[in-house]
Amino acid sequence: MEIDVRVEHLPLRAPVRITGYTFIEVPVIVVELRDGEYVGRGEAAGIYYRNESPQRMMSQIEAIWPVLEAGGDRSMLAHLLLPGGARNALDCALWDLDAKRAGKPAWQLAGLEAPIPKVTTFTLGADAPDAMAEQARAWSQARALKLKLTGEPIDAERVRAVRAARPDVWLGVDANQGYDVGSLRNMLPAFVEADVRLIEQPVPPALDGGLPALQSPIPIAGDESVLCLADLPRCVGRFDAINIKLDKCGGLTEGLAMARVAKRLGFKVMVGNMGGSSLAMAPGFLLAQLCDLVDLDGPLVLATDRAPRVSYENGHLSCPDSLWGAAVATRP
Repeated sequence: MEIDVRVEHLPLRAPVRITGYTFIEVPVIVVELRDGEYVGRGEAAGIYYRNESPQRMMSQIEAIWPVLEAGGDRSMLAHLLLPGGARNALDCALWDLDAKRAGKPAWQLAGLEAPIPKVTTFTLGADAPDAMAEQARAWSQARALKLKLTGEPIDAERVRAVRAARPDVWLGVDANQGYDVGSLRNMLPAFVEADVRLIEQPVPPALDGGLPALQSPIPIAGDESVLCLADLPRCVGRFDAINIKLDKCGGLTEGLAMARVAKRLGFKVMVGNMGGSSLAMAPGFLLAQLCDLVDLDGPLVLATDRAPRVSYENGHLSCPDSLWGAAVATRP
């Protein structure tokens, strides 16, 4: 098996602001695995808040290069790499390669039904309330919106403005750890008034033990608090839902396992993304078939996407077979 890893910088249409960060591009690694006529591809952005960079991810892959070239498979990755972007890129490339080797689509190898389009959230970066309302109106096809908040008092006005602009949509908010329990309690009336349906990671992981006492009338989802399968037990009683991201957990293999275990533990399950092109969304689209909530809008904020690409129509996400995980030998 031949291995190629490269870095790509995917510029955004416009800067995206969240708590503590403003993004102008998404740097990713792309892994290509070649076995004769078959090529498998995977893309990963890594976890920015754990200081994962393309160079660090490439170094992790290079360290296990001899094992991979000798024929390493998905079952070995969990023993070779910690959860994160490097493992995700390799895992997804191996799923793609295995589908072509087997002559079966990846969804069949994963034991899933044939994928169907899924409603996905469209994300609005934190901005002035009027600007966020205007962006909400611009996403006219969206059936679900997720607002990035920052823990500032202006968050209440942001939520009210977007709800006034789009009274028709499912609305969630993502604070990216911007609150503490007290400030979240103060913000809850505004969220209830605006019919917010989900609050994602409102407090840092170190403070999430205080969430049960809040008795929030709105479900709360864990994101930064739950990276991989091993984190699920500590989340019981603290969160109502968990956000699975392939860059966090290390790929589709662990993502599927997380979704199944999380459902048995009583969680609602969400699939999210750390940004990236359609190639990064395609494995997530398979995971979305097991999920209650889908947040796979990463390519929408890019200046350009790769082809073939995922499709966003009438607020739904779908993925062409030719993009990733097809049961045919195709070269990109």
